[in-house]
Amino acid sequence: MAFPTIPATRGPAGSADAAGVADPLGPLRDFIVTMTDLVAQAPDEAVLIAQGRAALAKLVSRDGWLPDACAQPDPARYTQYRLYVDPQARFSVVSFVWGPGQSTPVHDHTVWGLIGMLRGAEDSLPFTVSASGGLQAALQAVRLQPGDVEAVSPTLGDIHQVRNAFDDRVSVSIHVYGADIGRVARSVYLPDGTRKRFVSGYANAEASALVSL
Repeated sequence: MAFPTIPATRGPAGSADAAGVADPLGPLRDFIVTMTDLVAQAPDEAVLIAQGRAALAKLVSRDGWLPDACAQPDPARYTQYRLYVDPQARFSVVSFVWGPGQSTPVHDHTVWGLIGMLRGAEDSLPFTVSASGGLQAALQAVRLQPGDVEAVSPTLGDIHQVRNAFDDRVSVSIHVYGADIGRVARSVYLPDGTRKRFVSGYANAEASALVSL
């Protein structure tokens, strides 16, 4: 089901590929260094989100650095690939790959998160829990297109449902979370507000780290 949409926060314009770049993972490596320095400063959430958003917008303003192995769709469901997990689990970076028309259940994260669109587009429909305990959907979803970055957190709004905006192509987004998100106990929400706990894991959990610093 398509959602009515509004634009997301737009990242800086521009695109590039890996041609001429000695280290194909250089953009990702630079981003991880930036995020490591940022979380080491332990800023308040507003500062972390603002600076992390700018760094992620720079990362997703170019394509060509994400390995094909971390951009493969699963015909059965959306897929989450681990790109990097901070040794102290202060943050993690993952690629989300959406097959045509795929969507998530309504879910939360319990930590801050940043979502940057790399390829295709996705629609994120926010939800809140009403005073009676039921779910209330926003009137419009946020559409993310390449270069766009959106933020979630328990203080900003943490419950949403996400779908690939396209029924005929794959979409890929890069997510950053304030924990090792594949190991975090989170919740999916039923229409009456009932929660079911889950731990997402990673599609490539057994693979070695993509980037080492």
